[in-house]
Amino acid sequence: MLPINKTIPDLLTTLDPETTVLLQAPPGAGKTTRVPLALMDADWREGRKILMLEPRRLAARSAARYMAGQMGEKPGQTVGYRTRLDTQVTSATVIEVVTEGILTRLIQNDPALEDYAVVIFDEFHERSLQADLGLALVRESRQALREDLRVIVMSATLDTAPIARLLGDVPVLSSEGRAFPVEVAYRPVPRNGRVEEQVVSVIHEALAEQSGSLLVFLPGEGEIRRVERQLQSQTGNEVIVAPLYGNLKSEEQDRAIATAPDGFRKVVLATAIAESSLTIEGVRVVIDSGQQRRAVFDANSGMTRLVTGWVSKASAEQRKGRAGRIEPGVCYRLWSESSQFGLAEFTPPEIQEADLAPLVLELAQWGARSPEQLDWIDPPPAAHWQQAVSLLQWLDMLDADSAITDHGKAARDMGIHPRLAHMILSGRDIGHGYLAAELAALLEERDLAGRSAGADMQERIRILRGSGTRQGVDTARVASITKSVSRLSAGLERPQAMPSEDEVGRVLAQAYPDRIARKRGGEAPRYQLSNGRGAALRSDDRLARYEWLVAAELDGKAREATIYLAAPVTPAVLEQDLSGHIEEYEEAVWDERRGTVVARRVRKLGQLELEETALPAPPPELVQQGLLAAVRKKGLGSLPWTPAAEQWLARVALLTERFPGEWPTVSKCWLTDNLETWLGPFLAGMTRWRDLEKLNLSQALASLLEYPQQQALEELAPPRLTIPTGQSVALDYTAENGPVLAAKLQALFGWARTPTVAGGQVPVVIHLLSPAQRPLAVTADLASFWQNAYPGVRKDMRGRYPKHPWPEDPLTADASQGTKKRPVR
Repeated sequence: MLPINKTIPDLLTTLDPETTVLLQAPPGAGKTTRVPLALMDADWREGRKILMLEPRRLAARSAARYMAGQMGEKPGQTVGYRTRLDTQVTSATVIEVVTEGILTRLIQNDPALEDYAVVIFDEFHERSLQADLGLALVRESRQALREDLRVIVMSATLDTAPIARLLGDVPVLSSEGRAFPVEVAYRPVPRNGRVEEQVVSVIHEALAEQSGSLLVFLPGEGEIRRVERQLQSQTGNEVIVAPLYGNLKSEEQDRAIATAPDGFRKVVLATAIAESSLTIEGVRVVIDSGQQRRAVFDANSGMTRLVTGWVSKASAEQRKGRAGRIEPGVCYRLWSESSQFGLAEFTPPEIQEADLAPLVLELAQWGARSPEQLDWIDPPPAAHWQQAVSLLQWLDMLDADSAITDHGKAARDMGIHPRLAHMILSGRDIGHGYLAAELAALLEERDLAGRSAGADMQERIRILRGSGTRQGVDTARVASITKSVSRLSAGLERPQAMPSEDEVGRVLAQAYPDRIARKRGGEAPRYQLSNGRGAALRSDDRLARYEWLVAAELDGKAREATIYLAAPVTPAVLEQDLSGHIEEYEEAVWDERRGTVVARRVRKLGQLELEETALPAPPPELVQQGLLAAVRKKGLGSLPWTPAAEQWLARVALLTERFPGEWPTVSKCWLTDNLETWLGPFLAGMTRWRDLEKLNLSQALASLLEYPQQQALEELAPPRLTIPTGQSVALDYTAENGPVLAAKLQALFGWARTPTVAGGQVPVVIHLLSPAQRPLAVTADLASFWQNAYPGVRKDMRGRYPKHPWPEDPLTADASQGTKKRPVR
């Protein structure tokens, strides 16, 4: 009996009065296939259906098939499923197992979910973006429209307390652990060893020492295929090696999870797709590489990159649980036992790392224009949200107030990424609707041809239409993509002629206006993108000869991304199709080589310069902007600073500190950010850098103060002080612990008290000098110095400088700048 069976009565009892329950059940408990069936006889269902969300298509199909089998039926009868490309649901269906994007569609079309009695979020610990969005929308629907709608959040490894609090301190039910115990053995990768080599070694060890089939977790398809090739030549015919990852056709996925024939053992090489909701028949051994590959979005570049890193403790526990589903099992972990303690507790929620454009568009359709309008377990990052809003506004899907436009509604209805939906809609407008559908279908999936085929998107179209080289291409994937093309091009006829490179580029530019690329100077195929980032092609790529490209897929590296898929595009096409995004304006830029300001009229697409024209007689304010840009580029230190100007800054800074809010901030950072305010008016008539050498910087700085403040500055932070000899001595406000006054010791005879500035708040630090102008002492308390330190100084110095006065009582002696023969009275 499955462990979850003991918990189901409590679940049914709790759901009778309650509308939301959290159910925690470790791997192997049976929650995915037992809970929906157990709810069918609940009185509160009242003829409505049961909706269960699965994070992956394979899990949705597998769960539906298993439950249907338990009832002696096929999917599509009492139990059915819906995925984006495959639906098995009829009017008789009571339990619908769907992938998470389907829920968003259902609730957008019917916010009350009138046909459903309960929504089950399975494997919620994976914290997918669509699961978080779905839960937020369902909660809002319950609060506003359907108080009776039941919600069950199910998870194997989840910190339920914060979610229970967010949902209103709802009941939390727990099921006992997996059906069978799993022994853990650690087999860390040797120093300087490769993960794949260790995986193969441990597979051989497990095949020799353990019974049953093996489930091996690897980060991605590349690693799976490399391990598969090694095993094919090293294992006997009785061992079936079966890859399992998301882009496999469904028939191959089904074969991977099926029971091995009698007399055979199976080695399933899987990605994280096998972590949850799947029972792979016959598996009692798990080999975990400890690695996972996640898509991480960079809001600054607008690109997503794949990051390979360690799994979390929760994921490792999930993987381990796959070994104990049918009998006691063994889990080999390819890391040390001590490293286990260093793993993160949970994998970061996808909402914190994902491209949020689809989510923002969905919420705009829902009526929410900011993330604060919904309750989230983890709110979306502000930078990611804003980047998504900016992109959707650029694609004309949101207006200036972030409300969805008619174009945005049409794009959302297509059920694909907003970029690709925009490309299809715009492609139809420019007469290339079918080509746009082909490109969208290709870009929705992993690259059909692989990296070895180069970056040319036109070649992928050739392969799709059967005229390109199909060697090594998965024909099942071609068929799947062709099916998507049919869906996305409904009502359109496929053109007979192959599209030209420029036509492919023109259509791609609709989806990626921020990834238009222009070759930089030099022979290497390095490009600047219209979003300001750098990118590069492989030097042997046939597209490297083109000056202009549109990049559809890049690796997302921060410094310089590698272009994986692209097509040529012409400036004429950009002018024609993206005119609304092209800005034309006059600017003045600094020409370092000529040492002067160059004024020009420029036309830009984002950060890409399309055209420039010199301005023979630019207006003075434009030249001023160019000079200010040069100052920013060269740095504030490049200006003709004088000691007086440096002292002025330090004096005002002292008063700003002592009298908060009464004096301006004059840090060099602030001055750089506000050059137009204080420096700009003093650049009149200047065009070259050498003109700035005549700049009176002190005068420019003084303009920051009103006349009364300028007078107060002289009083509160005087530049000089008169000492007892009658001389005026400069104060150094820039010195450490300043202001500092440096004077010959004899010149300060009679000065009993330390002078102060800033209205008496700040004592002046006195540097007392010998007749040879060397420091004798430093003090901010003259009275204490005369009384305590002076006698020792007098004793040491009177023999060395006998011609200078060293009176016993310095407070009654006459101040002297010279020797005894020339007293100053």
